Amino acid sequence: MPQRRRGFGALRKLPSKRWQASYTGPKGERHNAPTTFETAGDAEAWLAAERTLLATDAWTPPAMRGLRAPTDEASRFGTYADAWLRVRDLKPTTRQHYASLLEQQIKPTFGHVKLSDISPASVRVWHAALDSSRPTLKAHSYGLLRTILGTAVDDREIDANPCHIRGAGNSTRVKKIKPATLGELERITSSMPARYRPMVLLASWCALRFGELVELRRKDIDLKNGIIHVRRGATRADGQVIIGTPKSGAGTRDVAIPPHLLPMLKEHLSSSIMGGRDFLLFPAADGVTTLAPSTLYRVFYKARESADRPDLRFHDLRHTGAVLAAQTGATLAELMARLGHSTPAAAMRYQHASRDRDAEIAKALSAMVDGK
Repeated sequence: MPQRRRGFGALRKLPSKRWQASYTGPKGERHNAPTTFETAGDAEAWLAAERTLLATDAWTPPAMRGLRAPTDEASRFGTYADAWLRVRDLKPTTRQHYASLLEQQIKPTFGHVKLSDISPASVRVWHAALDSSRPTLKAHSYGLLRTILGTAVDDREIDANPCHIRGAGNSTRVKKIKPATLGELERITSSMPARYRPMVLLASWCALRFGELVELRRKDIDLKNGIIHVRRGATRADGQVIIGTPKSGAGTRDVAIPPHLLPMLKEHLSSSIMGGRDFLLFPAADGVTTLAPSTLYRVFYKARESADRPDLRFHDLRHTGAVLAAQTGATLAELMARLGHSTPAAAMRYQHASRDRDAEIAKALSAMVDGK
């Protein structure tokens, strides 16, 4: 089988359909991976890790690594990162996400490298080898590495943080969200089963997250003052439903209900919910357990077809509500409070979207004059 030439190293597809990876070492010698790989992507990842090691003092020939003398495990990035994660106070889903980033994106390259041997050059090579088709994953991986090494600086394990890639911790949204129009919202809502219609309306007009909606209870709805008290959120990690506080500290908030939704909520409270103040507004079919996302999505996906919006995700309704709020002229601070954002960056996206919409309105106004 012919070899596939690359910028660094070479790949060869074997008769067994598996892939072999190799590269030329610093003295001109050829080094083969100690195993073959199921996919070309796995082989390329090994080559990327080897290229990173070559930029540090931690590199030794792959065939010799099982013979290396033991070193202080506490000084290795993998050991330090595991300890860092253990002592962090994190939401279960965040902990799971960080653990996945470490195991799949970071530790294959830096896990056995001493903290002091991770250099800016090795970080740049590692970052360049990450999958550019997944910008959010790439940004999260870099951000986590930078944060862990920042703690290592604070702990005086290293003198300086080697992560210096400008903008690498930020990602550009790949999918541009198109908010639902009022007409589309009306068609989607009317196509939903009656017990789920309030979820669509609260997700859009009050910009609530799915996890916040499914944990709303009768006691959280103040119809007299038109307020929703957001105090809890449901997440799923390792197949388990976990009830805790909302996604961020600012997520614990009071959201004013648009008056036109109050009759609908009053009817839902009186006819669709059994039990007392602690009962869920939107439970699963048994009336007491937490509604699964897949249960709602099955009917939502059908409903969005009625509005010819197969691209619209349920979470995009929150985006819709945020843009609607921005179009009222809400300030950045007001948007942050309503949406439960801890930093201005996310809320600013909706102000930008509102300005884009305002430009469309201005064009439409001119078209009215031109159409005279």
